[in-house]
Amino acid sequence: MQLSDFDYFLPEHLIAQFPPAERGASRLLHVDGRTLHDGRFRELPTLLRAGDLLVFNDTKVIKARLFGQKESGGAIEALVERVLDTRRALAHVRASKSPKPGSRLCFAERWWATMVERRGDLFLLEFDRSGTDGDQSVLDILDQAGALPLPPYITHTPDDEDARRYQTVYARDPGAVAAPTAGLHFTDALLEQLRTQGVGTAFLTLHVGAGTFMPVRVDDIAEHTMHHERYSIPQATQEAIRATKAAGGRVIAVGTTSLRALEASSQQGMLAEPEGDTDIFITPGYEFRVVDRLITNFHLPKSTLLMLVAAFAGLETMKAAYAHAVAHEYRFFSYGDAMLLERAVSIP
Repeated sequence: MQLSDFDYFLPEHLIAQFPPAERGASRLLHVDGRTLHDGRFRELPTLLRAGDLLVFNDTKVIKARLFGQKESGGAIEALVERVLDTRRALAHVRASKSPKPGSRLCFAERWWATMVERRGDLFLLEFDRSGTDGDQSVLDILDQAGALPLPPYITHTPDDEDARRYQTVYARDPGAVAAPTAGLHFTDALLEQLRTQGVGTAFLTLHVGAGTFMPVRVDDIAEHTMHHERYSIPQATQEAIRATKAAGGRVIAVGTTSLRALEASSQQGMLAEPEGDTDIFITPGYEFRVVDRLITNFHLPKSTLLMLVAAFAGLETMKAAYAHAVAHEYRFFSYGDAMLLERAVSIP
């Protein structure tokens, strides 16, 4: 398939720059085959039934963007892609000249790190054991000195409201560079309503990387190389999924990240690899093994995430849904509105 198959026109004013005034006050487009239903996200319980299972990604967004200087004095910006341990992290680095192995970098005038080596497009940074405030881990340093890495299409400087709203209410495990945005619509009250209704909830962790925003630069999408992301599916979640399937319930992935983790784990059988690194690239023609329904936001033109939802619901269905959303002025991308997708019976 060609990249142009996944293009669409999006007026700039439909890109949501801020979250809705109230969490959960977004719209919801239910895509059921070629039938489109306009609604509100708070109506989600009416579209689910007892015995269904919602699978959430509980990753927590970290303040992954650091600003500083090279020892020589040149300005530098680092976007931490993955925290490896208490001292080391892989990061994208922007500078007038890329730092060489052994280069010393200082962030926020307090924290020193050594550039150890290049790993593809990433730089391995090793932070000193002690800073001016004592021994601190990489996550501690990011929490104190880092900035929230809002997506590139959000143009304002992150503020305290972003720190609260660009995070799910159930975020637990720090490590993501971007939020699993389908989860931003859920409130504690809605989660309790769903549990009372008999809808199950389960959690996994996939630390979303900056690669989720990486553009596809080839016309033939089969030539695209996907980024890697780390996932982990706890035993309790594995058991809940198997029990749901056995009882005839539906497994509903909350977000493309949850879906990627579940499908990546099942390439050799249902949840056969409950943790690992994945570069799974889901495009039309993919046979889904675990997920029956998907809750997701609206994605960028020509993006791998748009290819994933086209694989799930059908390419022509997605084209119709996105045209409908543009015509009815839904809000797009991370702070935008949501869709509930039914899995296509046959993928065109």
